[in-house]
Amino acid sequence: MTQHQLDARRILCPMPVIRTQDKVATLMPGDELVVTCTDPGALNDIPAWCRINGHKVLNTEQKDDEVIITLEVGDA
Repeated sequence: MTQHQLDARRILCPMPVIRTQDKVATLMPGDELVVTCTDPGALNDIPAWCRINGHKVLNTEQKDDEVIITLEVGDA
């Protein structure tokens, strides 16, 4: 398992989800991705995308004006 970072700050929907999708496509099952966003909609959009695509949300948090979502890449 390797942890990766994705900076999706200062971009609006749907780009945080698209950038997450593009990054996940380069990772191996079991890898973790920490996505940092400033778009508050990402707090709902990225977990929904994960459910649909077989990935697991490990943690979500809001810190100041940032949303931080940690997900585990699934086998899909």
